[in-house]
Amino acid sequence: MLYIPLVRLFNRKRVTMCGRFSVAKKAEDIEERFNAKMDKSYFRAVYNAAPSQRLPVITNEDSHSVSFFRWGLVPFWAKNISIGNKLINARAETLVEKPAFRAALKKKRCLVIADGFYEWMKTKEEKIPYRIVLKDNVLFAFAGLWDEWIDTEGKSLFSFTIITTTPNALMQTIHTRMPVILTKDAEQTWLNTSSDMSDALEALKPYSSELMQAYPVSKAVNSTMHNEPDVMVSVK
Repeated sequence: MLYIPLVRLFNRKRVTMCGRFSVAKKAEDIEERFNAKMDKSYFRAVYNAAPSQRLPVITNEDSHSVSFFRWGLVPFWAKNISIGNKLINARAETLVEKPAFRAALKKKRCLVIADGFYEWMKTKEEKIPYRIVLKDNVLFAFAGLWDEWIDTEGKSLFSFTIITTTPNALMQTIHTRMPVILTKDAEQTWLNTSSDMSDALEALKPYSSELMQAYPVSKAVNSTMHNEPDVMVSVK
């Protein structure tokens, strides 16, 4: 069932990003869905995940383990960590061209575990937050890139970015971009850095709108400090 009202959108020139998502399922559900083990002492349900937080991912280097990386890619060559604030997303269409993503695209890909994400519909009067999920309300994976950065003291920081693409029919009513949600079949293709690059890039498609739904949620989600289950509840 589609909950989005058919309203005219204004000022479509918004920041093209996926800036919030959730991963609120149980650790055991994540392990079963992705056939991967995690250190449960690191895991907590996140209802309103925001950049700079450490969140669960599965990398191409260990596809049977869940790791916890910082959201906001800090490339290995970066001079300082602040660059991660600008690299929370990567456009699928320009991955091959951008210096920040080229190396990671070849050797460092990941699945970013989620069960929903948020986007803001901008009307003439206000910005309305929406939650977008799969219709069967199951876990899924965004396509991501990761990297390891070493600071001046020799400490490693592992971080990731979420890849975005053009919107499907559902997302067009809300935003000009959407995160790449991988089909189950495409997850392993994406993680396989030994396969042809064209196969990996082919996986970066808009997810089928027929398998998704969206609904408005409380503006409490606007605050990155508000990490409570109520942000996942429909307000209509």
